[in-house]
Amino acid sequence: MTLSPPPRRAHRPAATRRLARTLYASAFCDEFILLYPVYALLFSDTGLSVWQMASLFALWSLTGVLLEVPSGVWADAVSRRLLLVLGPLLTATGFALWVLVPSYGAFALGFVLWGAGGALGSGALEALVYDELERTGEAGQYARLMGRARALGIAATMTAMGLAGPVFARGGYHAVGAASVLACLAAAAVATRFPEHRVPSAGGERWTATLRAGLAEARADRSVRGALLLVPAVTAVWGALDEYTPLLALETGVAPGAVPWLLLMIWAGATAGSLLAGAAESLSAQGFAALLAGSALALAVGALAGTPAALVLVALAFGGFQLATVLADVRLQRRIDDTGRATLTSVAGLGTELGNLATYGAYAAVATYAGHGTAFALSAVPYLLTALLLTGAARVAVRAAAAKRS
Repeated sequence: MTLSPPPRRAHRPAATRRLARTLYASAFCDEFILLYPVYALLFSDTGLSVWQMASLFALWSLTGVLLEVPSGVWADAVSRRLLLVLGPLLTATGFALWVLVPSYGAFALGFVLWGAGGALGSGALEALVYDELERTGEAGQYARLMGRARALGIAATMTAMGLAGPVFARGGYHAVGAASVLACLAAAAVATRFPEHRVPSAGGERWTATLRAGLAEARADRSVRGALLLVPAVTAVWGALDEYTPLLALETGVAPGAVPWLLLMIWAGATAGSLLAGAAESLSAQGFAALLAGSALALAVGALAGTPAALVLVALAFGGFQLATVLADVRLQRRIDDTGRATLTSVAGLGTELGNLATYGAYAAVATYAGHGTAFALSAVPYLLTALLLTGAARVAVRAAAAKRS
């Protein structure tokens, strides 16, 4: 694949503004799903057992694991914009099946379609945005744009949670399902507006060649391998913990009606972390390690305190982890070549998916015997270890640079 010649300097701001508007609209539509807070109720009302629900979540995760890397390779071999259009259409089909023919089989197929839709967008979005910015000489805007996009995604989720109750009260599952399908269709329509100047190359061996080229780059470049490992190390644990924040809040002794307000505070922290990405883009390796360590300590202390007020520390921790997630992605995009960008981003996404599965298992084992506060606190340990490794690597790099100068 080749990139078109860069446009003249005068056209860059307009191109960046168009890309940013499309990215922000896409991020909002992707997460404005009113089914999110009620689909577990739909499963229960249909008569599914707890084990059947667990099997559906496992099928969802497995679909993402199996399709994560192939979808990234496909995005590099053909059109990234095409995958960003197809993904929401698959998800919309799955949501429609849930509310039109509620049954275990329909739920299972819907999760497969949802998992496939998510996999198609994973890697493709980051690669498209970074390449388009790099093409116009604006790659330095990547952290700011992606940080704002993720903040808008969180805002969309919180808005959907707030609207789900009234919409459900008026129209039931069909109403929230229809709203969710419309949001997915809107996301697909918005995705058609993404600029893409890469020209796909013909050839039956392109798919395998793209995969080999991407993996070869990771093997040959130590910095690429490090960036690949950093993404799941930063993202996986806290990305799984967000499923358990309502249980942590309830364990502080508040009434169930107060839980949504505490969750709003926690996700406000994550939103703030996203918005700080542009300002923190130049953070050094040691600064990044300090960010992880500070967030880990805030998580542990806030979770173990067991009071509603202490959840402010959990909110700060989530803000730090969200900021670190965006910055880890920025570091990865800067180190990989455009031809295999979606492939290697998806490899990092696969690591995150596997880390999520491991976290779910470990969390369940700890929380069953020691409670949610302890499980959250122990989840800080991987971040402390990652911070120590980053600090050690930074010191080695400084000594090596000093030795070269002498």
